[in-house]
Amino acid sequence: MRFCGSVSLPPKPAAAGPSGSSRQLLQKGTASPAVYKDFLSKDASAAGVRTPTLDEMGAKLVYRVDEGRHVLEVGQPAIEIAGLKLRLDRSSDVMTLQIDNTTLSDLGYIVTTHVTPNVSGCESARVMPFNAMVLTKGGSETRVECVYREGVSLAVTRVETVEVSPLSAWYLSLVPPMMVGIDERIARGHKAPESADKCSTVMSQAVRSGLESGEIGWRDLVDFYARHRCSTYRFPMSYRAFKSDGERALPAVD
Repeated sequence: MRFCGSVSLPPKPAAAGPSGSSRQLLQKGTASPAVYKDFLSKDASAAGVRTPTLDEMGAKLVYRVDEGRHVLEVGQPAIEIAGLKLRLDRSSDVMTLQIDNTTLSDLGYIVTTHVTPNVSGCESARVMPFNAMVLTKGGSETRVECVYREGVSLAVTRVETVEVSPLSAWYLSLVPPMMVGIDERIARGHKAPESADKCSTVMSQAVRSGLESGEIGWRDLVDFYARHRCSTYRFPMSYRAFKSDGERALPAVD
């Protein structure tokens, strides 16, 4: 069959996906205190802990920091700083750091170290799974620092801890350690709890630049993720660690 003239075809349907208004509604929904409270209840159930109140989630976190330089050697006594006990050990072919929680609370923590004298190959040392984000109350974690070599020590250059609730401890354990500035040498051993909600492993360029410049720090990032599920909420660049209870409405979104 032949047709004379042009044939009009229906317009091509628009690509599937949320409209601008749909995205705005989604952002508005997650910014709602009612939705945030629902997340707290759901996540507390998944973690097997009590659901905290909004006031509890908005409380200032007890923070400790030690900026001194401490050199640890295998077989030497442990040192206690910022709520932690640190001891350097040897486990077969690797040098390990045992980290004990000496407080009466779960702790978010970071222990910044480097091998001295500086040697290569630490990134290739075998991995021992551990929680690189949280120490449970009275708990202990052991992490690999480097391949063991005679005459090598470990310099601890900074230790920071924050006391957190059981739900906040679960939230932090789900965060990929490199998202809060923990070195890849340490972060690669992190073992997160099982969860259906996965967190992004991609740090935004703004956060990366803020960490490098010192504009934001580990304390700010951990303070945020202790209050927010990382699978839903992204760190706002205006956020800083609470210095007082209820300093900012939750959830914290820009």
